Amino acid sequence: MTPSTPLDTYDTRILAELQADARLSMAELGRRVHLSQPAVTERVRKLEAAGVIGGYHASVNLAALGYGIRAVVRVRRAEYARVVQLIGQTPEVVNAWNVTGEDSWVLEIAVIDVAHLDAVVSRFCLLAETSTSIILNAVRERQAMLPARPDQVQPPRRAPG
Repeated sequence: MTPSTPLDTYDTRILAELQADARLSMAELGRRVHLSQPAVTERVRKLEAAGVIGGYHASVNLAALGYGIRAVVRVRRAEYARVVQLIGQTPEVVNAWNVTGEDSWVLEIAVIDVAHLDAVVSRFCLLAETSTSIILNAVRERQAMLPARPDQVQPPRRAPG
C-alpha cells in the first residue's frame, strides 16, 4: 500500500465495512466484500502494516459516563510546550488540534457541568486568551473516509495463477 500500489475496490470496501463496524469477524467481513476469510484477513493485515488502518476503537457515549457538557475551547497564541504539557495533564481534553489562524489550538473537552467547564477553561486562561463554545448538538461526529481520489482506486487485484 504505497503510492506505487494504490488501494483497489476490495480495499475500499473493506475500509468502509470496518469503519461502519470494526467488530466484524474476518469471516463476516469477507462475506460482505465477497472474498474468502483468508483473503480478507491478508488484505486487512496489509492495510494495518501500511498504516491505512491505525487501530480499532470503541465509540463511547460521554454523556452516559457523566460528562453532560462538551465544549470547544480555542486557545490563542501560547508557548507550544506549555500547552502540550497542560493538555497532557487535563483528562477532560478529548481532542486537541494545533491549528493555523488567529487561534493556535482548538480543543474539544468533556465536563460534568458548567462549574467543571469553568475550572478546566481557567487552566488554559493562565497560558493565553481563550474562547469557549458549548456544543449543543453533534450533527456529524465520525465520517467514514475512503481514498481522497476515488478516480485513482484500482480495479480488484487477483493473485496470479
